[in-house]
Amino acid sequence: MPTLETAVLGGGCFWCLDAVFRDLEGVETVESGYAGGGGANPTYEAVCSGRTGHAEVVKVTFDPAKLSFDDLLRVFFTIHDPTTLNRQGNDVGTQYRSVIFAQSDAQRDAAKRVIAEIEREKLYPGKVVTQLEAAAPYYPAERYHQDYFENNAGQPYCMFVVAPKVSKFRKQYADRLKKRTA
Repeated sequence: MPTLETAVLGGGCFWCLDAVFRDLEGVETVESGYAGGGGANPTYEAVCSGRTGHAEVVKVTFDPAKLSFDDLLRVFFTIHDPTTLNRQGNDVGTQYRSVIFAQSDAQRDAAKRVIAEIEREKLYPGKVVTQLEAAAPYYPAERYHQDYFENNAGQPYCMFVVAPKVSKFRKQYADRLKKRTA
């Protein structure tokens, strides 16, 4: 049995992150949820109000023998804009912030290293504003948010926001996609 690690990442709407990470080789599970705010067991409605301080996040369980945390972060940084503070496209508020909840010192060090690499390579015109925070209590999102894109691909937000990000990811990381069985 492989030793698995967990990452908790926020980069805008969790539906986008969920859809991409489910396709990435080395990822075992993805769960949409909330972290980084006040109060236990927040609801989607409360988080969307911006009053709880929670971010929409995904909890990604992955096999580091197949996918390093550094590579997981490189994918993370290509599927959202880490230079916009509390905003991804039309989604505005602290609940949509770019954030990494480091689950260990090694993850914190890796995040600092990958952020420095992205800034050094000038992958974005602006400065990376992704917040790097210590592990925080994580709360799973409501059941209907899990695997949302797969279950709601015809929904307008999925068609116009999630699908283009998934398509970009699949093109850029074609060699890192999970193998599909017929």
